[in-house]
Amino acid sequence: MKIAIVGTGYVGLVTGTCFAETGVDVTCVDIDSRKVEMLRRGEMPIYEPGLAEMAQRNMKLRRLHFETDLTTVLPDVDIVFIAVGTPPNPVTGAADMRYVHEVATTIGSALDHYVVVVTKSTVPVGTSREITAIIRRQLQLRGAEVEFDVASNPEFLKEGAAIKDFMSPDRVVIGCDSDRAKRMMTKLYKPFMLNSFRVIFMDVASAEMTKYAANAMLATRISFINDIANLCERVGADVNMVRKGITSDARIGSKFLYPGCGYGGSCFPKDVKALIRTAAENGMSLKLIEAVEDVNERQKHILFAKASAHTDLRGKRIAIWGLSFKPETDDIREAPALVLIDELLAAGAVPRVYDPIAMPEVQRRYADRLEYACDMYDAVLDADMLIVVTEWKEFRVPSWQVVAKAMRAPVVIDGRNIYDPDEMRDLGFTYYMIGRATT
Repeated sequence: MKIAIVGTGYVGLVTGTCFAETGVDVTCVDIDSRKVEMLRRGEMPIYEPGLAEMAQRNMKLRRLHFETDLTTVLPDVDIVFIAVGTPPNPVTGAADMRYVHEVATTIGSALDHYVVVVTKSTVPVGTSREITAIIRRQLQLRGAEVEFDVASNPEFLKEGAAIKDFMSPDRVVIGCDSDRAKRMMTKLYKPFMLNSFRVIFMDVASAEMTKYAANAMLATRISFINDIANLCERVGADVNMVRKGITSDARIGSKFLYPGCGYGGSCFPKDVKALIRTAAENGMSLKLIEAVEDVNERQKHILFAKASAHTDLRGKRIAIWGLSFKPETDDIREAPALVLIDELLAAGAVPRVYDPIAMPEVQRRYADRLEYACDMYDAVLDADMLIVVTEWKEFRVPSWQVVAKAMRAPVVIDGRNIYDPDEMRDLGFTYYMIGRATT
């Protein structure tokens, strides 16, 4: 079986590489010629553990290819995945569908045999109908009669664990409205069915909605525990104890119930906004999801609020550990660290930052407005305060004696509650947490 993946961003590149690993002949298509040349050299435009090695291996086996022109690839493939970006409109929050529509137009202008067109991008409910209409319109303009189907196969990949999530999924959701498309998708996912992974078939609209509903639920859990954490601080409760008490209930469970400084990344913020917009376009409001977004935006300011309440920040050197929105990725989109940095700069502070992977991305954004450390200990040198934003593994067990000696003042604000408050107190640190009393 031969397939094409249009778009070599995070989703497209992981999807194409992992399908190639199962033996499928995959061609990834991107109009960015410099990006394609880089990929052909085996260089990855994103950081994802294990991705580069898997891609390079399948390129050597001639199962993974990179091209710039979809029309030259289309005659040889059975399935075309659309995995281009759908960024939110900065004003309305609606998903920007221009790139999806452009791919559909290209397919319709060159299609000469039956294919299944699959949306892998996160798209609003009803997008499959739009794609179908665009392709049919292009076929009519050509006077061509070619059969095709449009299906939905949303991704549920966690950045930092995407390879494992794809190769060992807890479920695969496929939306299709024809038996022929179902047979094609069943053939593609047969290796996963042999391993007893769940492949759930449903109608296309339900598959499109499933992606948004899943991310909105996870975002809701994060905002819920953050709201509870903030209340715990007010009433003198310990959110860690509260969390243990509620997550021991099997109906609730523990996943995505860790207090912190808000969620970020390419999925949750965008998908929550898009779901709110979809509801508005259909004459209703999602009060709960709107509150989830509001709570998260407020939570991103909590680290600066704690810092500014502790001291006048003007002229102070503030060390920051962690810049990506989560560990094991260089993705800084909607990252809480960016909100913190902007507020510190506005307050006249001097941020000195360190992240194991995301430093180049932050440098592109801020240039010489920040101080850049070469490691975690260099970051705290002469610092008046340390703020931990992202819980990278290397930050879990630092040498606090070294940190204390390097800092001007032993003050730590922990945005992820990863340290022992008793230990921090005994070491002489003023230690702020989320949802727990200061020590």
